[in-house]
Amino acid sequence: MQNIAVRNQEPQLLWNHFADINAIPRASKKEERIIEFMVAFGKKLSLETLVDPVGNVIIRKPATAGMDNRKTVVLQSHLDMVHQKNSDTDFDFDSEGIKMFVDGDWVRADGTTLGADNGLGVAAIMSVLSSDDIIHPALEALFTIDEETGMTGAQGLQAGYLEGEILLNLDTEEDDEIDIGCAGGIDITAIKTYEETDAQKDALSFRFVVKGLQGGHSGMDIHKGLGNANKLVNSFLKRVQNIVHIISIDGGGLRNAIPRESKVKFFCNSEDVEALKTAFQGYFAELKENFTDIEPDLLCTLDKIEGESVHMCETSQKELIQALDNAVNGVFKMSEEIPDLVEASNNIARVLVDKGNIKISCLTRSSVEASKEEVANSLKTSFEGQGFKVEFSGAYPGWSPNRDSAILKVLIGIYEDIFKSQPAVVACHAGLECGILGTHYPEMDMISFGPTIKGAHSPDERASISSSVRFWKFLQEILKNIPLKND
Repeated sequence: MQNIAVRNQEPQLLWNHFADINAIPRASKKEERIIEFMVAFGKKLSLETLVDPVGNVIIRKPATAGMDNRKTVVLQSHLDMVHQKNSDTDFDFDSEGIKMFVDGDWVRADGTTLGADNGLGVAAIMSVLSSDDIIHPALEALFTIDEETGMTGAQGLQAGYLEGEILLNLDTEEDDEIDIGCAGGIDITAIKTYEETDAQKDALSFRFVVKGLQGGHSGMDIHKGLGNANKLVNSFLKRVQNIVHIISIDGGGLRNAIPRESKVKFFCNSEDVEALKTAFQGYFAELKENFTDIEPDLLCTLDKIEGESVHMCETSQKELIQALDNAVNGVFKMSEEIPDLVEASNNIARVLVDKGNIKISCLTRSSVEASKEEVANSLKTSFEGQGFKVEFSGAYPGWSPNRDSAILKVLIGIYEDIFKSQPAVVACHAGLECGILGTHYPEMDMISFGPTIKGAHSPDERASISSSVRFWKFLQEILKNIPLKND
């Protein structure tokens, strides 16, 4: 049996279910195998199990003895996970299960994302469904698909599938927080074609690479000042744009992950090589100084490579560099109402330049619709001003905080009783599915909480074992204390 050390951690029921689902490839938009697994899981328990038209799985479990008079609870997590790996990691997400190991109080993956986001939530729900000694009201387990790349599962869920009055979303990543609000988002894509020009005979080909950055979640980590590899590569190109000619750029990956690596190939005429090397040394030294504390493993390389034949024309090169330089990246605005909450941000997630085509992918987030539109329109102006076509897609709403939530008061009381401290009641800058689900079920009282997970959306993702024990105890106590139906 794989990942034995992980399976032996407490609570074993939860970690065993987590290991089971981590053996199944479950990328966003490729959830067929995990959907099939969850359906088989529900049916094996002889529980009512169904799949809705978009692929969400719903499993219903009757109340335990004496709990029939309590409100029905929806337990909700998403099935998909972010697939990211280190460049030197040999791993096939389409065919391999996640390779995990225990590192002190942490469960980690070997060079890839761990899938604790939101696999631990899924595993916790499975643990409740499979247990015969946990006290709970009637339950509806909702396992959504494609949360990470569009939330299309939540968006596609139709009204009428759920009967629950309370929804517990298990996708928050600090165990001392209770989440009551989140940001909405919109995907922004800028595209353009360009003409290619033949390289001069004495031109030499080089590859400039920025790597070793931490990356991370483009919502939860956007305020930390982490390096964005796409912006850093473009900053170097801006310095040397008069002596280099871009061949191609390949930077970043998923929209919701801060880019950890980016590389550009370009030509440089022989008489300008020394100036290029001097500029590189100066730029790398500046980056190391500016990011000493937050990006200790930052590395820049400049290597001569085999010759190419064509490069981007001069006009398009200037327009590309200027567009990326102008484009908003990182925190745009902090909330005036909630301390330390990012109100609006943007992540320049993916830059792909090759063979006459440019595609730049961004994810803009905001807890305020007007701010989301402000950032989106700023980006639109930046890109259109340099000749790009800009597309908006995948918009989803935020989740407005409700400090008068009845279930919030229940959770605060239970938390204080168990842990003898007060939880932080927060809103987050990440995108939770509660906002979308609330549009389908506006009367449902929603809350989000979960175990401590660090480094989500990056190969540094790790889940706290001791926190999972706290989370599991908290969840069980909540289920015991769900209000009466007429409260």
